[in-house]
Amino acid sequence: MNRTEWLRRKDRENIWHPFTQMADWEKEAPLIIESGEGNTLIDTEGRRYFDGVSSLWVNLFGHRRREIDEAIRSQLDRLAHSTFLGLSHVPAIELSERLLAAAPEGFSRVFYSDNGSTAMEIAIKMALQYWQQKGGGEKKQTFMTLTEAYHGDTIGAVSAGGIDLFHKIFQPLLFITRRIPTPHCYRCPYGRARESCALVCATRMEEEVRRHRETIAAFIVEPLVQGAAGMLMMPEGYLARLREVTRECEVLLICDEVATGFGRTGTMFACGQEGVSPDIMAVAKGLTGGYLPLAATLTTKEIYDAFLGRYEEFKAFFHGHSYTANPLGCAAALATLSIFEKRGVLEHVAFLSGVMTEELAKLEGYRCIGDIRHKGLMVGIEIVADRKTKEPFPPEEKVGQRVVRKVREKGIILRPLGDVIVLMPPLSSTEDEIRHLVGSVGWAIDAVLSE
Repeated sequence: MNRTEWLRRKDRENIWHPFTQMADWEKEAPLIIESGEGNTLIDTEGRRYFDGVSSLWVNLFGHRRREIDEAIRSQLDRLAHSTFLGLSHVPAIELSERLLAAAPEGFSRVFYSDNGSTAMEIAIKMALQYWQQKGGGEKKQTFMTLTEAYHGDTIGAVSAGGIDLFHKIFQPLLFITRRIPTPHCYRCPYGRARESCALVCATRMEEEVRRHRETIAAFIVEPLVQGAAGMLMMPEGYLARLREVTRECEVLLICDEVATGFGRTGTMFACGQEGVSPDIMAVAKGLTGGYLPLAATLTTKEIYDAFLGRYEEFKAFFHGHSYTANPLGCAAALATLSIFEKRGVLEHVAFLSGVMTEELAKLEGYRCIGDIRHKGLMVGIEIVADRKTKEPFPPEEKVGQRVVRKVREKGIILRPLGDVIVLMPPLSSTEDEIRHLVGSVGWAIDAVLSE
């Protein structure tokens, strides 16, 4: 038995993988990744693959990026970890300054944690405690969310989610939220056509916020792109109207920028594209360039001030994590922000987004491609059994999985969301890599549907 086969056997014997049907996994011969270089992952057999989903949406500038490697090594020579409870340290302080400068206007405080789910748990708890301590907490205890939302996999984050496949089984554990229909232009919940809808979805949203303004603590939203739902794109103007009505109705706005932050949509943060400054914003994933687990929840002075008081009032925010503000993660994040500042990253993303638009246009009209959704370097290609009726393929056909398996023959690693093929390449991708990525996906879709 060679080394790769031994590793596969030990994986099957010992490991339980996330979001994976293990009954299928145990029958497979999975890729075992051993190293990375630039935008490429390399397996134990020496085969090279373009990292077409940025190692689950986290890797911004490729693997073994010199600036981030050196920052982590340098920090390791000083301090690997120290508690953040009752102490502070240099890289966390420096990072807070840089994060607040990069974020939309209005934020004044950074609360560190470990990942997107924990950042959202913090946002939810902050919002609830804020109203309790400001007054009106007896009424403002409900959260409004979108159907098809995804905010993570811890219990509070799942409560704010709306994807039944992921969340329904845990319903007995969840707190109740008010859900309103996702603004889904391809499958409009109001039966309207994209070209003439007059943003009825935004009008209905405003009506719901106004109707329940007395009881809603916060509206939770993924700005511009609902990622795990299948790269669903908000129609232009929806987010700005959401900010306006929540401000009018004294409802906090929580923006989950875990997936959309750090250049993915073409701007540093997605909410900036509509001039929106939320009350609370969660960031993670790309924060460290895809190197280490680190997250942050940003909020305003008004919210922070509601937690100030005498010791015996117990107004403090009683929440924390063992690895809060890990110095190595903060060092990686500082290097990541420096790359944005010095390397013209957002300009390069704008250029690549244009290339992506050109290449995706070539897929229009492909059989069984129902919809192509694109913002910056976030893309969802939805495959359907019938383009006219939008009827999906039966799940047992595993069409999405078969397409991403097929595209590996072209040296590309992807991961689908059901039958939505997701493309989220690193921001450091080249023009040739983007053209090869999209063209190969078109080839794989055609090949699978011809079988």
